[in-house]
Amino acid sequence: MKSTITKISSTLLTLLVLFSTFSFTVEKHYCGDFLVAISFFGEANNCADELEEDDCDSPEVIQEKNCCKDEVQNIEGQDDLRNSIEKFDLKKQQLVAAYLFSYQYVFQSDSKEEKQFLNYSPPKLFKDLQVLHEVFII
Repeated sequence: MKSTITKISSTLLTLLVLFSTFSFTVEKHYCGDFLVAISFFGEANNCADELEEDDCDSPEVIQEKNCCKDEVQNIEGQDDLRNSIEKFDLKKQQLVAAYLFSYQYVFQSDSKEEKQFLNYSPPKLFKDLQVLHEVFII
């Protein structure tokens, strides 16, 4: 049970570190006020192929300066995951060493039961004394 929980938590923490350092770009293409295409990798498809030449010449579209627009969002991951040993002073090193030393003995059991009476057989009962004396534990 413990090893399963440890494996799951280490996998989740690894994925957390991986995705926190991962950076990507999201491109959105709008035609008018409508979202036409979203792209996470590469460029979003233009709607110029779908619009006819007469569409941008209509009076409604002429009032707007541009009938199509693109939005680009850059989502940057973090780059400051480097560990610096210079900031790791002697007191912190002693704390980590004491923690690791004590942690390795937390989950070990010290009790080793020796079965001393392996060859002992209890005496045979000829009469049930509880029933004979009518003494019952309630």
